[in-house]
Amino acid sequence: MELTGPITLSDNRYGKAENRVVRVYRDSARHEIRDVNVSTVLRGDFAAAYTVGDQTKVLPTDTQKQTAYAYAKIAGPQPIEDYGLALARHFVDRTDPVHSARIEIEEYAWQRVSVNGGPHDHAWTRQGPEVRTATITVAGKDAGQRDWVIGGVKDLVLLKSTGSEFADFLVDEFTVLEPTADRMLATSLDAQWRFATVRGIDWDAAYAGIRQRMIEVFATRHSKALQQTLFEMGKAALEAYPCLAEVRLAAPNKHHFDYDLGRFGIENRGEVYHAADRPYGLIHATVARADAPDPGPAWTA
Repeated sequence: MELTGPITLSDNRYGKAENRVVRVYRDSARHEIRDVNVSTVLRGDFAAAYTVGDQTKVLPTDTQKQTAYAYAKIAGPQPIEDYGLALARHFVDRTDPVHSARIEIEEYAWQRVSVNGGPHDHAWTRQGPEVRTATITVAGKDAGQRDWVIGGVKDLVLLKSTGSEFADFLVDEFTVLEPTADRMLATSLDAQWRFATVRGIDWDAAYAGIRQRMIEVFATRHSKALQQTLFEMGKAALEAYPCLAEVRLAAPNKHHFDYDLGRFGIENRGEVYHAADRPYGLIHATVARADAPDPGPAWTA
C-alpha cells in the first residue's frame, strides 16, 4: 500500500520539563517548606515554528521556567493545585497564541526533625518514596469551565502479610501457578483522581483524606485479587469525597514467594519470602461515577 496524500503537522506541544523549585516560607521563626518538580506544557498556534521555523509566536521554554520560579513567590506552591492553576491561567490569559496550558507537579514531602521530643522549626528529613502529584489543565480564554485538576500519589508502597488470596483463575497448558488462599500482597500504587470542580476544595485536606481512605481499604478489606482491591479503593475514595469524578489506579504486583527452606530441613510457614522485583503483574483500573462530568482535556498528555 502506497500513501500519496499531503504531509501535515498534527498534534504538537512544547514546554519546560522538570523545573526543581523549593519554596521556603519565613513569615515566622517556624519555617515551612514545599519542594516541587514542575513541568509546563503549552498548546496553541505554533504550527509555523515546526513547518517553517517561524518563532514569532513561540514563548521560549526558558521563559516558562522563569515564570514557574516567579510564581513560586507570587502564588506559592502551597497548596500545589492552586499554584498550578495560577501558573496555567497566566500562560493562557497573558500569551495570545496559547490555547491551553498543562502543569504537571510532583511534590516531595519533608518531615520536621525531632529535637528533645519536639519538632524543629527549620530542619527536616526527606520522606519517601511516595510522591504527591497534581496535573492542572486550563483550556480556552472564554468564561465557563476551563479548569481541570487531577490530584494523585505515586510510588505509594503498600504491603499486608495476610488477608489476600488468588485462586479459581483460568488455567491452560502453560499454567504452573498454584492457587493460594493466603498470600502476601504488596504493590507500589500510582493513583490519580479527577475533581468534578475546582471551587471550594481544601486541596491539602482532600489529598490527605483520599490517600488515607485508600490505605485503610487496602489494609482492612479481604482481597481475592489485586484487581478487586483496586476497585474497592477507588470506590471508597469516590464515596468519601463527592467532589471526585473518577479515580484511575495502576499497581504493579510486588510478588513475594515462599522461600524453599525444606531442603535444609527447616519448616517455612509463610515466614520467609523471596521478594521478586521483576517480572511483575501490572494492574490498571478506572473507577468513575455514572454521572461524572466530561473530562475535557484533563487526561490529555
